[in-house]
Amino acid sequence: MKRFEVYKNIRKRAVIMGLPISLFALMMMSVIGSLLFVIFSFSFMVVISVVIWNVMLFVALTELSKNPALLHFKKVFPKTISNKKQSHLYYE
Repeated sequence: MKRFEVYKNIRKRAVIMGLPISLFALMMMSVIGSLLFVIFSFSFMVVISVVIWNVMLFVALTELSKNPALLHFKKVFPKTISNKKQSHLYYE
């Protein structure tokens, strides 16, 4: 008989439509905002631009979720570690 381990961290890797939950929420906020924009200013060019915007955002978010190192700008560890105050203000 097989034994299975309990996987408690299932929410860390949960995906909806290929996006993590936080990026999916951002995508849905964009879709809802786009729908409101179309409703209040209806024209054919607005509809086309909103569709293009949402497709480009979805492609960008899927590429970001596949390669999360694209937004990694800062180093994790500093070059030097010291107890020196970072602020030049004198409080005393």
